[in-house]
Amino acid sequence: MQYSTTLRTSLLLLLVAGATAAQAQTPNGPARKRYLFAQKNPECPVVANITKNTDEDADVTGTYTHVCYRSPEEMLAEINELRKIHDWADSTYQRRLKLLPAGGALVLNIRRQGAKFADPSLLTLSARTKDGKEVFAATPKPGFGRFFGRDLYQSQQLIPFIKLDPTAGPLMLVITDTHLRQQFEYQLTPQ
Repeated sequence: MQYSTTLRTSLLLLLVAGATAAQAQTPNGPARKRYLFAQKNPECPVVANITKNTDEDADVTGTYTHVCYRSPEEMLAEINELRKIHDWADSTYQRRLKLLPAGGALVLNIRRQGAKFADPSLLTLSARTKDGKEVFAATPKPGFGRFFGRDLYQSQQLIPFIKLDPTAGPLMLVITDTHLRQQFEYQLTPQ
């Protein structure tokens, strides 16, 4: 009898400890898997994925988060090409030039399950240098996603970014999703 009571008490303590550990993990959400080496983005050579975020997996789970950096030179070339294609008034061209961010912009593209969860304002962006100093922090403007397929909704937004200094080295960009309770990590390497 003594042995079974001790065994029951031990099992009960083990279950309580396990439940406490499980509760400690829930607020942080499930950790994202990481690549051994940062994976370069073929569409955006300045950005490399650190956390695994493949299109196929993300489309199934509704966690697709893609970021790309567009330099001011690239954006200016696009404006000049659009001016050639369209018959813009000079005021339209000047307005576009004024809206051009001096440091370029991050193109944030997300796909989530459900329209209300494709709101970019559920995300926070933070960029740090390799020594941990925060150089950029932003929360995108609120918005809703458009239907993408199955139960996925997509939202895209341009976020003005700081001027990248090639001598400063790579920046670590962390995108935190408050709904999913996950962090997506990227490395930005100025060229």
